[in-house]
Order: sequence, then C-alpha cells, then structure tokens
Amino acid sequence: MKFTCEKAILVSAISIASRTVAQKSAIPALEGICVKAGMKLHLSGYNLETGITVSVPAEIDETGECIFPARLFFDIIRKLPDDMVNIQVDNGFKVSITCGISSFTIAAMSAEDYPELPDVEYENYIALPQSQLKAMISGTIFSVSENQARPIHTGCLFEVEDQAITMVAVDGYRLAMRSYTPEEPIGRTMKFVVPAAALKEVEKILSDSDEEVRFTLGSKHISFAMGDATLVCRLLEGEFLDWRRVVPSNNPIQLVANVSEITASIERVSLIISEKLKSPVRCTFGENKADFQTTTAIGTAHDICKVAGDGQELQIGFNCRYLLEALRAVPTEEVTLELSNSLSPIVMTPCEKKGTYSYMVLPVRLKAGE
Repeated sequence: MKFTCEKAILVSAISIASRTVAQKSAIPALEGICVKAGMKLHLSGYNLETGITVSVPAEIDETGECIFPARLFFDIIRKLPDDMVNIQVDNGFKVSITCGISSFTIAAMSAEDYPELPDVEYENYIALPQSQLKAMISGTIFSVSENQARPIHTGCLFEVEDQAITMVAVDGYRLAMRSYTPEEPIGRTMKFVVPAAALKEVEKILSDSDEEVRFTLGSKHISFAMGDATLVCRLLEGEFLDWRRVVPSNNPIQLVANVSEITASIERVSLIISEKLKSPVRCTFGENKADFQTTTAIGTAHDICKVAGDGQELQIGFNCRYLLEALRAVPTEEVTLELSNSLSPIVMTPCEKKGTYSYMVLPVRLKAGE
C-alpha cells in the first residue's frame, strides 16, 4: 500500500475514526485504525458496538489494507510539518512515514482479523440539516439514564412520523423531548432507540450548517452519514417508556418566564449547593414572581425572578441541577412553566409552536427548614 495525503486532512480523519477504536479488546486488531487505500483513502475505528469510517481524498499509488496503531499513528501525523504525508506499507507490514525532513518507521498489522462493519442499506435514508440533528441531540442527551438495569433508557428514542422527527430521553427523574418538522413529508413511520454513547460521537462530527445528514435504519443497526464520515451503531432493544402518558397536560398553573433571567436566578441560588452538600431548591410561584431559596451547611441563598402569571403561591422543590440542565436546553427566549401541585412535575414548553420541545422534571419532597 502506498499513498500521499495532506497532513491536515489526515489528522482530522484519524481524530474522527479513533473515537470508536476499542481501548482494550480480545481482538487486537480492534485497538487500531483500519486504513484502506482504494478509489479513496478510508479510515475506520470499530469497537463491535459502534464504528466510524472516514473517507478522504488521497493520491493512491498502490492499493491495500492494514491496521495502524491508533494512538501512535495519530501522534506521529499531528506532529509532522504542515506538508504532504507519504505513507508506504511493505508486504511485512512495515510502515514508512515521511513528510518534509521527518521520517518514521513503525509496525502495522494485517487487516485479515478486522471485523466487517455492519452493512446498512442506504436506499431508504431520511435526511435533515446537520444543525437540526445536532440541536436535537444536545437538547435531549443530558436526560439519558445511566442505570444499566434498564438498558433501553441509556439511549434516545427516535420517533419518525410523516410530518415530524421526535427525539426523547428519560432517566426516571426527568424527560427531554425535541421535535423537528421537515419541509417535505417523510412518507413513512419508524421507531428506534440509539445508544447515547454513539449519539455523542455523532454530535461531535455534526456541524452547525444546513449540510445534509442522512440516517438509515437497518434491522439491528443504524447509520449516520455526515459529509465524509459515516457512523454505524447497534440499536438498543426493549420497550421504551410511553412518554406521552407520563407528561401531564392541562396543568392549571401556567407561567411565562424569560429563560436567561430564570436560569441566572436559579444559578445564583445553586452556588451553595455541591455534590457533598445536596439540597433541593425551594420554589414559590406567586403572582408575577418566582421565589427561589435553598439552605445547606454553608448557609442560605434567596433570589426572586419576574414571571408572567399567577402561581397561586405554589411551593415545590426540585433538584437544582436537573432544573438548570432543562432550562439551559430550552432553545427559545421565553418558556411556559406548567405546574399542578407540589407533588406533580414541572413541564417546560414553548410559548408558541407547541410540540417543538418539552422538558419535564419531577419534584423533590421538601422537609421543614429546607
């Protein structure tokens, strides 16, 4: 195998492909990056759950395929001068890397033991702007469960309908939902759950542009094609929570708040809360104001934020971090706070365009003095 590639392009490709390289594996080949020189240069990382393949332009003099040590390969290439990188692999898998006045010789491995990445048919893909999928992932993934007792909830649910694509994450204490309405009807329906670990990698690769990302559903896997990179991962199996049934509707108390103002108010109150000094924030929703208080061993904190509407002096407690993470994910300047009583969750929805997002946080029982 022999090829020449621009250093910056190669560094970027190795960086992306190495994200799914296995750290430790019974198959040594999976601890490296599979490099294949054909019509283009393809670099792959795979850990048997998630795989990424990046295709980059290169001048291919001799085709071939082998496995490079991931960390060493990346470190060498990124330290090379900004020039064209020449790589040659002989029949004994000895790798010669030259760039300008720099040269290295390292050992590679045969690609014979490298498993094939799952093949997903690309005919029935669904396309949407990269910026939209990135916003949907970042706006839900923080609510994914880390409890391995319910593996299905360690991923995000995708619901594809004719008029909308909806993503949902739950962890037993909160729920996050984001929805996107495409310009053209999708023409089919599907439902599947993607592991959070894979979605985090997708989010890193996605740009904030309107460039297209295509996802294709297979029988047990899903692929995301983003520019020159394609990620394939195994779907989670099981019964996801019927989230529409658990989100309360027709809440009698509805308040409108400025997102940045109420976030800043709760952030100030949270300054005396830590992992060691956990304490709920006591929220009192009155007429056109929200009163936030908390007490820990450090001391007490109190803040007031203006809201529109009458909260009927409802007192309710929340985990401060959960409340803040939901507010920080709200994509609008104003948000509707829907409440019922001190034992029912708070639901955050848009003031307009209902259904584009929804965040629910369960309350914490308040004790006297908190």
